[in-house]
Amino acid sequence: MSTLPGSGSLVVREATEEDLSVVLSLMREDSLHYFDEPPELSPNQRAAFIEISDDPNQQLLVGTLGDRVVTTAHVTWIRMMSADGGLYCQVEAVRTESDLRGRGIGAQLMAVIEAEARRRGAARMQLTSNRRRHDAHRFYERLGYEPSHVGLKKYLT
Repeated sequence: MSTLPGSGSLVVREATEEDLSVVLSLMREDSLHYFDEPPELSPNQRAAFIEISDDPNQQLLVGTLGDRVVTTAHVTWIRMMSADGGLYCQVEAVRTESDLRGRGIGAQLMAVIEAEARRRGAARMQLTSNRRRHDAHRFYERLGYEPSHVGLKKYLT
């Protein structure tokens, strides 16, 4: 995707199949355990990756320091009837290696995503975060996100 000027050596790009084990490890590391995630890459996860990769309205991103994947996010571009047919940038599954948190890596990833949203003319960026993730909420609020909506979910499995 790109690097952020002045961001050091963090490079943000679309994930490849070779990145999946690290992406899933980052997600498991910070999971709230709503679903029993398999310990290894499953056929369903591989199929999901292919579907995401083939969809021009989705991006599974990774941020790397050298050859090491250290952060990830899943971005979905949603065309809405509201905002005069506006484009929304939905950001989910933002994860950074726990030993690297607090060093600005997640903020750099989000800045690259925001730059792409602005380039595409998105009307807004939005995300959800579990109410128990207080540190994540402080992180997003520092980046200018506001807790403006109530999110409701119904789990089907």
